[in-house]
Amino acid sequence: MPRTQTITTDGSVRPPHVVVIGGGFAGLELAKGLRNESVDVTVVDRHNYHTFQPLLYQVATGGLEADSIAYPLRKVFRKAKNVYIRWADVERIDTAGKRLVTTLHDIHYDYLVIATGSTGNFYNFEPVSDQLLTLKTVPDALNLRSYILQNFEKAVAESNPEYFSELINIALVGGGATGLELAGAIGEMKKYILPLDYPEIDVSRMRIVLFQSGDQLLKGMSDHATAKALDFIQELGVEVRLGERVVEYDGDKLRTDSGFELQTDTVIWTAGVKANIPDGLPEEATATGRIAVNIHNQVVGLRHVFAIGDVAEMVTEEHPRGHPMLAPVAQQQGQLLAKNILRAVEARGVGGLVADGREAELRPFSYQDKGTMATVGRNRAVVDLPNFKFAGFFAWITWMLVHVMLLVGFRNKLAAMIDWTINYLTYDSPMRLIIRPFRPEGVGTSSSVRESYRR
Repeated sequence: MPRTQTITTDGSVRPPHVVVIGGGFAGLELAKGLRNESVDVTVVDRHNYHTFQPLLYQVATGGLEADSIAYPLRKVFRKAKNVYIRWADVERIDTAGKRLVTTLHDIHYDYLVIATGSTGNFYNFEPVSDQLLTLKTVPDALNLRSYILQNFEKAVAESNPEYFSELINIALVGGGATGLELAGAIGEMKKYILPLDYPEIDVSRMRIVLFQSGDQLLKGMSDHATAKALDFIQELGVEVRLGERVVEYDGDKLRTDSGFELQTDTVIWTAGVKANIPDGLPEEATATGRIAVNIHNQVVGLRHVFAIGDVAEMVTEEHPRGHPMLAPVAQQQGQLLAKNILRAVEARGVGGLVADGREAELRPFSYQDKGTMATVGRNRAVVDLPNFKFAGFFAWITWMLVHVMLLVGFRNKLAAMIDWTINYLTYDSPMRLIIRPFRPEGVGTSSSVRESYRR
């Protein structure tokens, strides 16, 4: 495609500039669709790598190393002459001046694409969120891995039974895919790894409890999948408490609305997410908690600003509350928007998004649901395809193949397969290193734990 040029105020000539906030699934697919095309692209992200989030739980439990699921953004676009990477935090969007204000420098745009994804939603637990562990980033996964191992190292020398239970018990709040897969991986650690690493500890006393406020796991999947997932997770020794809402956590003890209590120092929060919305957008575009977009992912009320992925809410008859916050949705929106931007640029240049009061050249987004899957440890997974549902070993193999193919970079695909093969044959993993002890403010600072540490 010939490069469309824009005349700037000083008379110089340049291609239209597309600025992408976020290098996740949506932002990555968009930028890939624009590389070596008729626009300049700047990707702004607070990390200099893309994270394959569905496998974060494996990093957290020692199944994979972090560099197996993370890939440098600059390496992805090394051969793209028109894509630039900026490692920075976004402070705000100046829509009037078509400018992105970052911690690095201001970036002017012709088209802005917001692909900032989601962040943890703590609901009424926001005041104690610093006492909860999350799993949204690579640092989160490494911190969680270190924290679990640190507590077991302390439990080896703990004589007080109450403090001992607090150190080894683990609670997971939220029965979606992340909570279920993480609970399954921890259950396998308890069954196969921890008894060998810590023979001084009676691991049978360890409780892994998964709390789900609804009446089933994996909301949104089929009844067959949710029933099989419950069977699988219970086979691994995980206690599942359905229909119980966690109402209180004081750093020592977790309580539910039924009166159930669990003494624990480790509460992993996977109960929900919310859109990660940058400052500067008009209120009418963010009133629902996500960024309102039309069928072309164009932000309501803004001509050259788009939102894709988890952060975007596209209300349709089929999806009255917006599309689900899933990686395939983000990828498909990124792929289509890249094509739409190129169509608009080719047809009319930067000003070509609207003609005669109506949108022109842009194709509407339609989500193609190719299926959903989740794994619950070795040989256990559930898969919902549009016309076929299955579970067990074959579903697990399917899950592995799909996730390997979706990893970025040949080296990451190979490393994941090697690590999984070794883990499968040996029931073991060497990646249980406490490289950097983790003790953030709020976690593990309850009175009982502090007293335990002093002895």
